[in-house]
Amino acid sequence: MDSFEFNKIAAAILVTALFVIGVNEIGNSIFTVKKPSKPGYVVEGVATTQSDKKDEGKKEQKLADVKILLASANIGAGENTFKKCVACHSNNKDGAVKIGPPMWGIVGKKAGSHPNYKYSSAMVAYGKNWTVDELNEYLYKPAQYVKGTKMAFAGIEKDQERADLIAYLNSLK
Repeated sequence: MDSFEFNKIAAAILVTALFVIGVNEIGNSIFTVKKPSKPGYVVEGVATTQSDKKDEGKKEQKLADVKILLASANIGAGENTFKKCVACHSNNKDGAVKIGPPMWGIVGKKAGSHPNYKYSSAMVAYGKNWTVDELNEYLYKPAQYVKGTKMAFAGIEKDQERADLIAYLNSLK
């Protein structure tokens, strides 16, 4: 097959593709479909208002009071939960700095204050003390609680599991 035949085949494919795209664009400009502002029929027993739809995206998770959960917290279960953290944090008194700072004595300590660890600017700016309430909210969704933190952990969703972990961290003194 010579180059002239190849050029004819390539031109035929290109013209066909452009034709299909052109027909599609012309069809979209002629036939526009607009969504109705009011549904055609209403289903009885189901009522949604505009304010309900707007609030759906803004639902805020209300966390349980961690101080109440700490009364029944299991330090052994918290130590088991800490296994999720061991890849990045140590739990020894003179623990080494890993990807994250050591967790020894973290409860009551100022955030972003370990001398041998380079914190993100967001964590340094956060600067609060790690109370049990602060830890509870942070451990729920770290990246959302301190925006810009280096911690890539997704968080702990279960209230009791967070309380157990906080009780374990509080025992590291």
